[in-house]
Amino acid sequence: MTSNRNISILLVEDNLGDIRLTREALKESKISNSLHVVRDGVETFAFLRKEGIFKDESHPDIIFLDLNLPKKDGREVLSEIKQNEDFKSIPVIILTSSYEEQDILKSYNLQDNCYIKKPLDLDQFIKIVKSISNFWFSIVKLPLNS
Repeated sequence: MTSNRNISILLVEDNLGDIRLTREALKESKISNSLHVVRDGVETFAFLRKEGIFKDESHPDIIFLDLNLPKKDGREVLSEIKQNEDFKSIPVIILTSSYEEQDILKSYNLQDNCYIKKPLDLDQFIKIVKSISNFWFSIVKLPLNS
């Protein structure tokens, strides 16, 4: 079981509605967490490299990554994360609207930790995010990131 420490989550998502829903679902999951949101692939690496406004942030314990992002596609982001020695141990959960078989296969080949299709239904979305948080933050032992 994960300790009672605060879990740092990086949500890479450009859809304001999905950001709001994810926030709500995490709040309802009763898991102590800090949610950081970036809205595109370029901002993701500014956060991870602690550049600019992100200079005081620590590495996240886990990343929720959408595939369809502006500036830098989520597939590119995943590939770069998993090729970088400083970031590759951070679990990446693909949380996207794409259910294309090639996206699923490519994401797993790029070493995502799981692939989840966002449901259209509000209650289902909240249920899925709560399930993710319960599994990843209560059952799985996450590496300590600095």
